[in-house]
Amino acid sequence: MLNLYYKESCPFCQRVLQMAENLGVEFDLKDIEDDSIAAELIEKGGKRQVPYLVDTEKDTAMYESSDIIDYIRDNYANTAPTANKPRIHNAADSTCVACEG
Repeated sequence: MLNLYYKESCPFCQRVLQMAENLGVEFDLKDIEDDSIAAELIEKGGKRQVPYLVDTEKDTAMYESSDIIDYIRDNYANTAPTANKPRIHNAADSTCVACEG
């Protein structure tokens, strides 16, 4: 199970959430605005920093949005049902594909 500790207003968290949506990867979201969730985050990771990913199946945990995105790409993108890259715009006869996803 993938648990993501996050804060709604955090741009780095939003980046991770958007990439996960693009890859079809789902998280159990844990909002640190709840004091008990924040305390749980500090207990697990040692600091109140988000995003923080915990993969209970692979006994892996990490901070840093770029590392989290790379991790979900490497470990879960190919197994997700909607792991196709999103189409972003059609210019004349060619369709561009986002570099992320």
